[in-house]
Amino acid sequence: MVTRLFLPRFLPKVFTNFVEINQLRMSTGNVEPTPAKRSTPPTIGTHNGTFHCDEVVACFMLKQLPEYENSDIFRSRDDKALREKCDIIVDVGSEFDHAKKWYDHHQLTFQDTFNTLRPEFAEKFDIRLSSAGLIYCYYGERVIQSILKRERNVQLSPSNLKLAFLQIYRNFISELDAIDNGVQMFEGGEPRYKISTHLSARIGKLNPSWQDSNSETDQRFHKAMAIAGNEFVENVIEVACSWIAARDHVRKALEQAKTIHPSGEILLLDTFCPWKAHLFDLEKEYKLEGVPKLVVFNDGSSWRVAGVPVTPSSYLGRKFLPTPWRGLRDEELSKIAGIEGLIFVHHTGFIGGAKTKEASLAMALKSIEFTDE
Repeated sequence: MVTRLFLPRFLPKVFTNFVEINQLRMSTGNVEPTPAKRSTPPTIGTHNGTFHCDEVVACFMLKQLPEYENSDIFRSRDDKALREKCDIIVDVGSEFDHAKKWYDHHQLTFQDTFNTLRPEFAEKFDIRLSSAGLIYCYYGERVIQSILKRERNVQLSPSNLKLAFLQIYRNFISELDAIDNGVQMFEGGEPRYKISTHLSARIGKLNPSWQDSNSETDQRFHKAMAIAGNEFVENVIEVACSWIAARDHVRKALEQAKTIHPSGEILLLDTFCPWKAHLFDLEKEYKLEGVPKLVVFNDGSSWRVAGVPVTPSSYLGRKFLPTPWRGLRDEELSKIAGIEGLIFVHHTGFIGGAKTKEASLAMALKSIEFTDE
């Protein structure tokens, strides 16, 4: 029986622009192998005993595909039994061979990363893959499309599918790869990956304790697969239905920046969305790194002017609001700034508020032209 995971969310109207393709296709140049069928439906093989997050997520992803959705999962460490019984094997078997559909990563000869299997993506992901990463590299695009078709009845355009595929690896799968392979998070100043859920630890706790009977391991494996799968589905929907839409809002603001100020240093977001990480990516795409200085947006209660930080997580800004305005509020602030309708400027100057769009734009324009003595 297939467990259906329904997550009640509203699809942004802007997302309807992405419903463009009619067939599920992989963007990878690798040809899908078609070995002889052993069973109907096919059987997915993985190891028995203590389970880990990588094979749990790998099995869940495979079961999102039409050819595996009704599959049984056979858990064993008997290589002969696995190869005789299973149509696809993950995280066990001591061999990686895409043509045979064998996806183990534990052998010393295995050194593949996201970059080696998907070199068409320029972003650097050099962490050795786990079984989750292996399955994602070969089947991830189809898994994403299958989940979106089932949960939201939509399909991404080819360009947005590439964006989603990359972002889901970045903020979900890479963590599993790194933890399963014992990769240190820091080498120098910047983390090699980000822990966003610590799903691996939560899945690990579902294994029987040393005092429990191991007879429950298979039932616990399926419980783990449902929990991890639900989180994976939520991530796919968030990226596809919210993250990509936000990127388009920021892209539009960046493209129109010179209509706000000739320098292109002020961005206007008519609809608020998380903008920082998108802005840094898009600046590189448009070769405008460091140009935007302030972002104007409505936070739902009033208008805001925020300084663009030097990095998405930094408290240091490229340009903050003028020093004489900082810490002031309401009439006092409006008088000093010479702009009616101002509400506040934070004492550090990284953000300020105004009652109207016009007042916030005036605040941003004066800030760009202001030079501290």
